[in-house]
Amino acid sequence: MKKLHVVSLGCTKNLVDTEVMLGRLQDFALTQNPAEADVIIVNTCGFINAAKEESLQTIFDLHSQRKEDSLLVMAGCLSERYKKELQKELPEVDIFTGVGDYAKIDELIKEKKSHFSDQVYLIKKEERLITGSNYHAYIKLSEGCNQRCSFCAIPSFKGRLQSRPLEMIVDEVKSLVDKGFIDFTFISQDSSSYLRDKSIKDGLIRLIEAIEKIEGIESARILYLYPSTTSSELIQTIVDAKKFVNYFEMPIQHISDRMLKLMKRGIGKEPTLKLLEQMRKAPASFLRTSIIVGHPGESESDFAKLREFLEEFDFDRVNLFAYSDEENTQAFAMQEKIPQEVIDERLQILEEIVKAKKQKSLKKDLGKVVEAYLDGTSSESELLLSARKKIWAPEIDGEILINESEVENLQIGRCYNVAISEVVGENLLGTIRS
Repeated sequence: MKKLHVVSLGCTKNLVDTEVMLGRLQDFALTQNPAEADVIIVNTCGFINAAKEESLQTIFDLHSQRKEDSLLVMAGCLSERYKKELQKELPEVDIFTGVGDYAKIDELIKEKKSHFSDQVYLIKKEERLITGSNYHAYIKLSEGCNQRCSFCAIPSFKGRLQSRPLEMIVDEVKSLVDKGFIDFTFISQDSSSYLRDKSIKDGLIRLIEAIEKIEGIESARILYLYPSTTSSELIQTIVDAKKFVNYFEMPIQHISDRMLKLMKRGIGKEPTLKLLEQMRKAPASFLRTSIIVGHPGESESDFAKLREFLEEFDFDRVNLFAYSDEENTQAFAMQEKIPQEVIDERLQILEEIVKAKKQKSLKKDLGKVVEAYLDGTSSESELLLSARKKIWAPEIDGEILINESEVENLQIGRCYNVAISEVVGENLLGTIRS
């Protein structure tokens, strides 16, 4: 049997596309060693400079390790975004494909040819090979985006919003439940705009109501709510839902009215705050956001407002990004560019604030018993087990280190009661209770 080595870079949306490719390549045996692989696939990310550099370095590293006569495949966003340039400049790659042919990857490998579809791939009923978990799966709601944020190039190569039919998503979830999956994370570029391309404004509410009716689901959450398409009704629907946890990830990017307008975010500070406060007041809620530092035109006054806001408002997690100057964006043409050293200084200031906020969030669980999924042995130590708090999203929100259990014959993927005793660095430490 031929062997396959796959690397999926970037976001969880990319991971779903990688799982579709794996579903088409089940005649291959997966290997962690690229030197013995007959086919190597890199599903690239092309969002910002750091991601582009990581994708290219991965290609070069794998090329240096590959065996003779193997195939190196470059797929995904970076390949799509720079398809003409990369095909000229990367002789190391044997097959190039973008964001439209994930379900045809077996054909491209068989024919040893590159191909770029005119349309972005929108998952239908293809079988996916779920990776990394025996109980959790990501579900993609849509592709593309109708927002026109000044800093984002994604619509330029992924196109406008295309929502998957609700019935298709429900069928996919039911199929995964039948296979034993009990925890789901719904993802897209702008989840709160789901079905707006079909002239349905409450599409995400309809999805939540449909998923609530599926037996066998223990928990679910939604990532990437966009401020201008998130309503008070949507937030309340999540709060009222039984299966959906009160997990709110809404990237606000800034809080200065002036900067929100420059960034073309659709709404200003006050309506953004109103949404955040409603989320924060929800029972046992968990809030995550993203912030961009150093966007063109960000003055000292704008930054001061952002810093003050992050000091005052209690987010549980915050992703900080340095502004990345991306071609095919409106910000790329803006004249008031912020020097890199200023961006780095501002990032350092906010990093300390964000770190303190995470510690405050973790300490809220001290002395409490929380529900958590058991994931296996911890990467921190072979003597510890790893669990994830039920409300948290996989991989990004943290880890509960388990040093003791009152329960025998523990099962991976099962939800247990965990008594939290300590905060260890950026993780919690706890004991599984009977």
